[in-house]
Amino acid sequence: MKTNLLLLLLILSSFAYSQPQDVAVVFHSPAATFTESLPIGNGRLGAMLFGRTDIDHIVLNEISLWSGGAQEADDPEAHKYLPEIQRLLLERKNLEAQKLLEKHFIAKSKGSCNGRGATCHYGCYQVLGELSLDWGSNSTVKNYRRILDLEKAMATTTFERNGAQIEQRAFADFKNDLLWVKIRSNKPLGVKIALNRKENATTRYEGNRIVLNGILPDEDKEGMHFASVIEVSADGTLQATPSALAVTNAKEIVLKISAATNYNYLNGGLTKDDILKKAVSYIEKLPKDFERAYTESKTLYQELFNRNRWTSKPNATTESLTTFERLERFHKGEKDALMPVLYYNFGRYLLICSSRKGLLPANLQGLWAEEYQTPWNGDYHLNINLQMNYWLAEMANLSQLTEPLHRFTKHLVPNGEKTAKAYYNAEGWVAHVISNPWFYTSPGESANWGSTLTGGAWLCEHLWQHYQYTQDIDFLKKYYPVLREAARFFESVLIKDTQTGYWVTAPSNSPENAYIFRSSGKSKRQIGFTCIAPTMDMQIIRELFTNTLQASEILGLDKDKQKQWQDIIAHTAPNTIGKEGDLNEWLDDWEDAEPTHRHVSHLYGLYPYDEITPWDTPELAKAAKKTLEKRGDGGTGWSRAWKINFWARLQDGNHALLLLRQLLKPVNPTSKEGQLGGTYPNLFCAHPPFQIDGNLGGAAGIGEMLLQSHGKNGTIRFLPALPSHEDWKAGNMKGMRARNGFEVSFQWENFQLKQAEILSLSGNKCSVWLPTGKSVYLNGKVIAKGDKNKEVSFQTKKGNKYLIY
Repeated sequence: MKTNLLLLLLILSSFAYSQPQDVAVVFHSPAATFTESLPIGNGRLGAMLFGRTDIDHIVLNEISLWSGGAQEADDPEAHKYLPEIQRLLLERKNLEAQKLLEKHFIAKSKGSCNGRGATCHYGCYQVLGELSLDWGSNSTVKNYRRILDLEKAMATTTFERNGAQIEQRAFADFKNDLLWVKIRSNKPLGVKIALNRKENATTRYEGNRIVLNGILPDEDKEGMHFASVIEVSADGTLQATPSALAVTNAKEIVLKISAATNYNYLNGGLTKDDILKKAVSYIEKLPKDFERAYTESKTLYQELFNRNRWTSKPNATTESLTTFERLERFHKGEKDALMPVLYYNFGRYLLICSSRKGLLPANLQGLWAEEYQTPWNGDYHLNINLQMNYWLAEMANLSQLTEPLHRFTKHLVPNGEKTAKAYYNAEGWVAHVISNPWFYTSPGESANWGSTLTGGAWLCEHLWQHYQYTQDIDFLKKYYPVLREAARFFESVLIKDTQTGYWVTAPSNSPENAYIFRSSGKSKRQIGFTCIAPTMDMQIIRELFTNTLQASEILGLDKDKQKQWQDIIAHTAPNTIGKEGDLNEWLDDWEDAEPTHRHVSHLYGLYPYDEITPWDTPELAKAAKKTLEKRGDGGTGWSRAWKINFWARLQDGNHALLLLRQLLKPVNPTSKEGQLGGTYPNLFCAHPPFQIDGNLGGAAGIGEMLLQSHGKNGTIRFLPALPSHEDWKAGNMKGMRARNGFEVSFQWENFQLKQAEILSLSGNKCSVWLPTGKSVYLNGKVIAKGDKNKEVSFQTKKGNKYLIY
């Protein structure tokens, strides 16, 4: 009797619990669509919980579950056409060069199959399976509530039906590598539990287990093997049927969900039976119950999540609202100081849940997909999207989550060396625009988007940023060869432009954008993609060589190469300002074919690179602002996220907030309004469709609004782009990271910095922009005084805390 009373009290308390507005995604109804369901994940396994009260729906994912496999996509004859293509480009016969490029500088095979590679060699990321819980009841429910608690990494659904108080809790186990679902009620329940996959798999029900086995296609051969095992325990009756596990007369039901693939063994190793044994092993090595497992998992999760916390004053008028209702208010400009905090926390949550050491990096959808043919194959786009997934990591004190990205970059090198030889007859390694778990580096199947050759070099930026933030010399030693060989490729392929004398790339394009081109002596306007020296190429190359040069100096390596690298840095085609005052996207001041194009690639030098800053290059910063004004504030989800970062770097917090409101525009999943971008009810970014880079890039933009540490000296700048809106008047940020090895916490009031703490993690020299009247203290003594707004520098000692007040 006491046990039942305690259970009832626990369930009733969950109904009454008021969830903090900065860490809760809240619904008052079940999910009708994928983008209303709640995501959980541990980096390898993920689930989307719909919380339905008739036939519930849980979508399952495993980070490595891809159709397809390795392919030979390089055309070994392509490099033979390179001299002619380059000659035509140097003569500014771009359209003639473009024709050759379209014919000879594309993937030899089908490439990505135009973004629909489910049955091709390229493959696509796919759903693992769909778990259904059939309650066999259409009775009216009341007191429905569904919450994703970001602080506790728990998804909870509660409701009342026919006098029964029902609660479902689910989490992804960071310790035992399982998914858990627990259902409890104060009255006996009955439910049929089934696991389905529409293709390439079979399911059977044995005892208290559900077993799914499958093999995905790889065009004309067998692809990846995979398995999922679900173990069900209940305090009632459990019976296996041909189509489900039927539970009756139970007040408590627990599901342990496991899965495995043979991704790491595609060249021989685990068989279909071995994969099943591997999936079973996760469950059998686990004697713990739900509560104990959750406590241990939560401890590991919170060690990451609680490192960096932003707190602000809540708004009482939003306490009873769903997250979607809050989105509607926020987009209209109404007060909700905790909505940006929630979005920032949600971004950190998604990154923690979709990126884990030793695994594949977060893909276009992070970890969560319901499709068998995911949009754009759910792959790794290297012309911004994969990189954007990780912009947040370093500043949000989640450096260790970047390991999958760094390892992925290193694994691109062998294929990238083959691609460099095939297309450019060059040394070093290259990766173009798209990639997959088999480290595809070839161009795409269309040159107008697939011949951008700086995807690998852009990934190298993350290697250097990781060193800048962590000062981990062993990491730099390990990954220096990746930087050096990426630079070696451009040493081989850069040519001198005969008209300007600058080092240029040829051929290339500015990602997915086109220009209006008039051939010499002709007046007809034509659309061109292919060109020499698009601005983004030059910016990335300067950054790559600058970073490689600095790394070589730190490590004392390749001294004989440093002069050559310095020459390349100094003599690549520079940033130029066009006749309309904007930054030119191409070497020539061409007109945009689409003036409001979603890519703003030529502002790479503003963000994520720091070649353009308001303080060191004010004219270029002014031109960057003009570019953004011409491009406009529209765009897809990730495009708006990138623009938030741009405006933050320009120190315009009000415009950054304007873009944030547009990024968070509420989108009804069943309507077509998402074609303009926005945010779905579960806070997933409406690219459209859902794409996780908008979430992670948007959260990074919020971080840039509150703290920056880029530039020549890595100067720490507090509140560089703080909006003047009342919601941003005061706040407290704990545990952000700054470049050169510092952990930073700070408070502000009345839009002004009140106090800050800088923890030295490496003993480096620290540079800070001090507001008027603030000084730096160590052990109560002033070591740097800010008589007026100015930059001050001081030597630090590892482990010391430096206070600003």
